Amino acid sequence: MSTTLPEGFEYITVPLVSLAWVLSWQSILVGVARKRAGIAYPQMYAEQTECKSNPAALQFNCTQRAHQNTLESAPVFVLGTIVTGLKYPVVAAALGSGFIVGRVIYTLGYKTGNPDKRAPGFLIGNLSSIGLLFGASYTALKLCSLL
Repeated sequence: MSTTLPEGFEYITVPLVSLAWVLSWQSILVGVARKRAGIAYPQMYAEQTECKSNPAALQFNCTQRAHQNTLESAPVFVLGTIVTGLKYPVVAAALGSGFIVGRVIYTLGYKTGNPDKRAPGFLIGNLSSIGLLFGASYTALKLCSLL
């Protein structure tokens, strides 16, 4: 069986590779926030008592959570982008790019220590992710000739 990729499939590589850059950037932010807050390894998060007395500890927790949340959502993003891209590469690249932009805005807002500031990026990223999931589902059904 041979597979021919659709014209434009190469566009999906941009958001996929961008995810690696975003995750690397978030890792650096977590390391900087950890050092500033004085949270030693292997402690994953600052305790609530630390956050109350040290604003940098709360910022660390928020930065760590932004990174963790991106890791949690990465499988849906990757799968959605690749599968949607098999039939609709421009749509996949656009939605994938929306996800990446949303993750950057989410991280910049969340790392302030005010979790409410993550909302715009959360909305952009999640709408893009949902679009990719629907696109992948539709594509899978089309590829299996169920639609």
